[in-house]
Amino acid sequence: MSETNNTKQAAWVAIGSFFSFAVGIISPMILSRYFSKADYGTYKQVMYVYTSLLTVFTLGLPKAYAYFLPKYSREYSRDIINKITSMFIVLGVVFSVVLFTCSGFISCILNNEDLTLALKLFAPTPLFLFPTIGLEGIYSSFRKTQYLTIYTVVTRLLTVAFTVLPVLIMNGNYVHAIIGFDVASLITCAIALIIKNLPVRKEEHKRSSLTVRQILQFSIPLLYASIWGIILSSANQFFISRYFGNEVFAEFSNGFMEIPFASMVLGAVMTVLLPRFSEMEDGERMNDEVYNLWQSALEKSAKIIFPILMFSVVFARLIMTCMYGNAYSSSTIYFMIKNFSSLLYIVPFAPIMLAIGKTKEYANAHMIAALLIVVLEFISVKTINSPIAIAIISEVCQALKIYLMMRVISHYAGRTILEMLPLKSLGKVLLICFIAAGTTFIISLFVSVNKWILALICVSAFCVFYYALCWLSRTSYRSIAISFIPSLSKISIIKYIP
Repeated sequence: MSETNNTKQAAWVAIGSFFSFAVGIISPMILSRYFSKADYGTYKQVMYVYTSLLTVFTLGLPKAYAYFLPKYSREYSRDIINKITSMFIVLGVVFSVVLFTCSGFISCILNNEDLTLALKLFAPTPLFLFPTIGLEGIYSSFRKTQYLTIYTVVTRLLTVAFTVLPVLIMNGNYVHAIIGFDVASLITCAIALIIKNLPVRKEEHKRSSLTVRQILQFSIPLLYASIWGIILSSANQFFISRYFGNEVFAEFSNGFMEIPFASMVLGAVMTVLLPRFSEMEDGERMNDEVYNLWQSALEKSAKIIFPILMFSVVFARLIMTCMYGNAYSSSTIYFMIKNFSSLLYIVPFAPIMLAIGKTKEYANAHMIAALLIVVLEFISVKTINSPIAIAIISEVCQALKIYLMMRVISHYAGRTILEMLPLKSLGKVLLICFIAAGTTFIISLFVSVNKWILALICVSAFCVFYYALCWLSRTSYRSIAISFIPSLSKISIIKYIP
């Protein structure tokens, strides 16, 4: 598989994720302005409970499509898709029942009695959304991610419409938003079930030898990692929700998020690379083809992610107030912490570790970091008693997890960690990002206009400075552009790309 096609497939996934974010961010931007902080905090806690438990109840299955489909001939693909989908449906039923029956207990744990009703109303959502999980693995395996992008845009638009419109039209509260979310999830489920088999609709259908036991043997180690991953990602939200209240939780949940281009790009890269690595690896030692693909993915990811993250860190307050209003300016510090640490998240370690069968080591890295985060955050609550300290501890432990997995990958590759990272090119990109963002920030201090106009000016100025610095430093984006749009190499516009 050519590098160009890999990049193009990853780009389609990233575009879908971008539109998912762009559409999805509309909901919190509107709801945070129409709800009180207490109601908005309750709504965000419902989403927190769902996303925290989601990984446990999926049993590590979302990556099963991308792992097994490339290993079997196409005539077995429909059978494999149907088997995994059936498992998701069963798990979705179980999750919905647990969410409904345990709503009171969960609301007690998070110290918010409003959660009982909210979680009961939200309980049908897992049943509807579980059959949709893993769709990106299917379409990536058959290199048809452009259709996945269309599905993502359509379903996210539906979700926003059904969540926000009841609030706007009926002057509703979080109850109306949750019911709307349920309806949107049902429609999303119907669409996903229709299109899941589209990539193989013309293929001969045969029953595969893949068993449920084999699927679970692959996914259960990922479940262990996922359980520890839940603790890693949700421990900070638990401590803040329980010890600082739902209003502080609302501020934290709005701020403690990276501008998701980083996760979009990395998620797209991992979605595409897992089936590629699974095809190419022999299970003994990283070959040159895989190493070159790793290096290429790393450099391209950094060129896209670093500028966005550096701008987000420098202009964190402006971004927060534009998105959520002046009432959430206190979310700025959380936003800065999260986005600065996200500079480390460009390493596509997950597809390599899964493809080479290092699922146990993958789980162990999550376990060590998760245990550490719980201990340190508990100590922090009892001593420092600051939500900011919890945010910092969370990101330090995430960095430790990345380091532990990089050790495993570098040992397998027979190279040092430093050899696995193209430090010179990464450092150059980071430096010009810092110069462009810093220069723009200094200029912004002398501009007194509406915050939305200021944001537009800052984005434009940053792009101009960064573009000029790319030419001066010979930081090239042509290969990325041509990988996605090959025809660019034949027209004169290519000379204007650094």
